[in-house]
Amino acid sequence: MTHRNRGMDRRRFLGLLAGMAGTLLAAPGQPFAGTRDRQLITKTVPGTQEPIPVIGMGTSRTFNAAGDPDTLKRLGEVLQAFFANGGRMIDSAPMYGTSEQVLGELFENVGPPDDLFAATKVWTDGRESGIRQMAHSRDLWGVDRFDLMQIHNLRDWRAHYATLTAMKAEGRIRYTGITTSHGRDHDELYKVLQKHPFDFVQLSYNIGNREVERRLLPLAADRGIAVIVNRPYARGSLFGKTRGRPLPNWAKDFDCASWGQFFLKYAVSHPAVTCAIPATSKVHHMVDNTGAGFGRLPDASMRRAMEEYFARL
Repeated sequence: MTHRNRGMDRRRFLGLLAGMAGTLLAAPGQPFAGTRDRQLITKTVPGTQEPIPVIGMGTSRTFNAAGDPDTLKRLGEVLQAFFANGGRMIDSAPMYGTSEQVLGELFENVGPPDDLFAATKVWTDGRESGIRQMAHSRDLWGVDRFDLMQIHNLRDWRAHYATLTAMKAEGRIRYTGITTSHGRDHDELYKVLQKHPFDFVQLSYNIGNREVERRLLPLAADRGIAVIVNRPYARGSLFGKTRGRPLPNWAKDFDCASWGQFFLKYAVSHPAVTCAIPATSKVHHMVDNTGAGFGRLPDASMRRAMEEYFARL
């Protein structure tokens, strides 16, 4: 991804953040001292073997803040925390209010680094309407091209699939994708992925909702499709079961320091999952989220222990 106005290499960008990075990596109540000395966890896109950090950033319900100076300032700090802690993939959509506009405005001050992985969606009916919407999103972000363009919630997917396929062949996007956040669409999504070679699929998956393990995740693995997890916290409902409860002592065996990291590490440790995109408007939550992308991930036996422990809560 190349930003039109403020592209800079990652080394220079992180140097500019050095004064604040130590604070971001060790925010009060978030025990991440030494994060810089631990390995950033990445997984590869099956089709290209491109490495991507397992923790990305979503913008749904958090970056819809155009015209609110105080919120924009805070979101700029959230974005800085994301980059300072190794973040790379940002996901948005036209249906997220002014989120795409806000990202473009913040990029004017925050960066972004040249290796940002810019992902958004097309969410409209009709070929020409889709082409116009994608061009408008590109202008809002201020990017020359998107790394990933996704058909949102399967809306008019046949028309947009043809457009995305042509755009990829012409080098105007790097990857094609399709998304759903609704269980009722899983049957249709399964049929689409069986027949068409998408590079990415985005779907909801968390320790409390494992339905996609039955068919969609195995299909993605078999067909070499990268998987982006949305709603890894089930819109915050998972924390209702853990509030006031301590982490199990064995969570430290996979470098887990909070319940948020527990849930994120569970999601991204599934062999078929490439990354998760939790959304937040708070710096300390961003630090916690990105902390899940360092150290170790639970193996298969530890994942079973996590499932059993969570089921007993």
